[in-house]
Amino acid sequence: MQNLSCKLLVIGAGPGGYVCAIRAGQLGVDTIIVEATADGGTCLNVGCIPSKALIHVANEYEKANHFAAGSPIGIEVSAPAIDLKKTVSWKDGIVSRLTGGVGALLKKNKVRSVRGRATFVDGKTVTVTGNDEQTTIRAENVVIATGSLPVELPFLPFGGDVISSTEALDLQQVPEHIAIVGAGYIGLEMGTAFAKIGAKVSIVEATDRILPTYDSELTKPVAKRLKALGVDVHLSTKATGAKDGALQIDGPDGAMSIPASKILVTVGRRPSTEGWGRENLVLDMDGPFIKIDEKCRTAMSGIYAIGDVTGEPMLAHRAMAQGEMVAEIIAGHPRQWDKRAIPAICFTDPEIVSAGMSPAEAEAAGYDVETAIFPFAANGRAMTMESEAGFVRAVARKGDHLIVGLQAVGGGVAELSASFGLAIEMGATLEDVAGTIHAHPTQGEALQEAALRTLGAALHI
Repeated sequence: MQNLSCKLLVIGAGPGGYVCAIRAGQLGVDTIIVEATADGGTCLNVGCIPSKALIHVANEYEKANHFAAGSPIGIEVSAPAIDLKKTVSWKDGIVSRLTGGVGALLKKNKVRSVRGRATFVDGKTVTVTGNDEQTTIRAENVVIATGSLPVELPFLPFGGDVISSTEALDLQQVPEHIAIVGAGYIGLEMGTAFAKIGAKVSIVEATDRILPTYDSELTKPVAKRLKALGVDVHLSTKATGAKDGALQIDGPDGAMSIPASKILVTVGRRPSTEGWGRENLVLDMDGPFIKIDEKCRTAMSGIYAIGDVTGEPMLAHRAMAQGEMVAEIIAGHPRQWDKRAIPAICFTDPEIVSAGMSPAEAEAAGYDVETAIFPFAANGRAMTMESEAGFVRAVARKGDHLIVGLQAVGGGVAELSASFGLAIEMGATLEDVAGTIHAHPTQGEALQEAALRTLGAALHI
């Protein structure tokens, strides 16, 4: 048995945990980080990064098919083929490079890494079991960054042909027919990608529309694209089980079966609050999540929590920002959570990005708002990229024109998220954005034009 001590112990090396540890190391805080599997957590290993790799491959494959069918831009190629096993190997190489980079950064900043599963003994003591060894760590401060896990349905337990996104990203061949339960961002990202590489895709959603957390104006272009890709979408429909290579569903047309060589369950994620000794602590809970304050402090002195385990939005960049803040607080800096906007992106086709409040959310918050959209069909750069679907939308208070929300749907709009977040964080008004010179020709011009149009002064529409 080994005994260690430190000023800061971070449990979990996902985006929140490793950023917290790296920043603490930069500030001279004696830090240990514990991770049971691989550095990088869900995001780097089986989530954000590998899924975007698959989406990129799917887009390139579809583009090649587009050219093979006779493209209007003059490119002609033979019909393509895809080797999914090779795709997965390429994806794994990217993951390996990134996770290796995280380990190198931890080492560079003098963070000690301990491999194994952590269990709280009390609020200052943790035992770590791994590789047939046990280590006891005593820490002045502890950060819980245990992340989240896929939600499993009791009538569709994971195993065999019923898979989570983790297994979907490691498939060695394109499934003939994949049925996806849940039309949230994970289900639609994966469904769109598999449809593009040749699978027959069916999506089952219990609510009456896709992407229920986004407003319908943003999701209409996505629904149109899914139809064009041949994806069958069953709304107001519940999955009830699996039998004989098919998914059983019950919806407006009654009970029926959908052929499915694979069934992908993407009905959400749950916080990882069990298996690390929470019962030995006295933590206040907010439903299934650990309750925290504006400094990410829990109910116990010296114990912080960050990331998915603390609630929505379950986004890697939120966890990173929290981790950085907590490291600075422990180092003695005056910090607290005062973010105005956390951009959210859905990497569907077309992509969706949202920062701040939608018009309905702003009105519900008591704001008298004005809003307008600028369509990419009137944007020169979008035309030259064959990507005219979608728009940019601005939401501002009527009295002072303060921007309270920015949203977009369209090809490549994920890259506008930085501009959206910056505008809201800086307290920009419509006049600030409208008066900023935006380079031509770029998709970013649509942001300026959306602000101008909200002011009643659009130039190109």
